[in-house]
Amino acid sequence: MYQHILFPTDGSERSQIALKHALGLAKAVGAKITALHVVPEYYPPVYEDSGPFDPEIEARFEREAVSRAERFLSQVTEAASAAGVTSAAVHVTSYHTADTIIKVAQEQGCDLIIMSSGGRKGLASLLLGSETKKVLAHTKTPVLICK
Repeated sequence: MYQHILFPTDGSERSQIALKHALGLAKAVGAKITALHVVPEYYPPVYEDSGPFDPEIEARFEREAVSRAERFLSQVTEAASAAGVTSAAVHVTSYHTADTIIKVAQEQGCDLIIMSSGGRKGLASLLLGSETKKVLAHTKTPVLICK
């Protein structure tokens, strides 16, 4: 039924719970998994008193973001290997997480997206919206949401 599952992860506890479901389904149907982490783009502060642009701050932000992405993705690929599931990992830098998830699913030929119900809580969730909701609203790929 499903042959290629996209698993977007933010490294949260909810993502780890969703990973168990993703690996269980992938193993049951013989699908492979592509893990995805969307790395946020760096935006320097734009306040009057923020001082001159410091390229070292941007470089450090990018190094730390990529390191975090690699850590999150290795958790998925190691768990997949232990479960006997074929996996790949990709990280993409973008400010638009949901759009990137949808685009990567299309580019990779994924026929299912499995993701957690969301990582934000409280006011941040209300103001920023849920990336999961955005994916559901705009993708044509089936989505399995794990709570």
